[in-house]
Amino acid sequence: MAAKELARKPVAATIRLTVPAGAARPAPPVGPALGQYRLNLMAFCKDFNARTQKYKPETPMAVTITAYKDNTFDFVVKSPSVTWYLKKAAGIDTGSGRPGHITASTVMLKHVYEIAKVKQSDPNCQHIPLESIYSVLKNPASEFSVKS
Repeated sequence: MAAKELARKPVAATIRLTVPAGAARPAPPVGPALGQYRLNLMAFCKDFNARTQKYKPETPMAVTITAYKDNTFDFVVKSPSVTWYLKKAAGIDTGSGRPGHITASTVMLKHVYEIAKVKQSDPNCQHIPLESIYSVLKNPASEFSVKS
């Protein structure tokens, strides 16, 4: 039997962007980033907006776009950052100016646990137990001087 080789497309670039949920349009930052690799802007915008419609509008979503040399692309949408979730749960816009000295706000432990459950759905965190994610999330909360 002959071994079948998997044909891989040659990658032109990997692009990382932060785009508001449901608000991708061919304007900056999406347009220039994808346009230089001659990718179909409207196809990306429609697909991205369809995938992120379950999130509230203007939620910052991290997206990693893999551009191939044949002008096609794949992309992975990740959930918002932990700091964004912590700021929303605490009801603040920014963290403390002096972390460790001044407390910006307080967050209940159940909020941190809920954030851990959401982050577990990320592609990179699916194999990690929920308790491990929860223990890791306590560190950014203390860096922001958000008491949990």
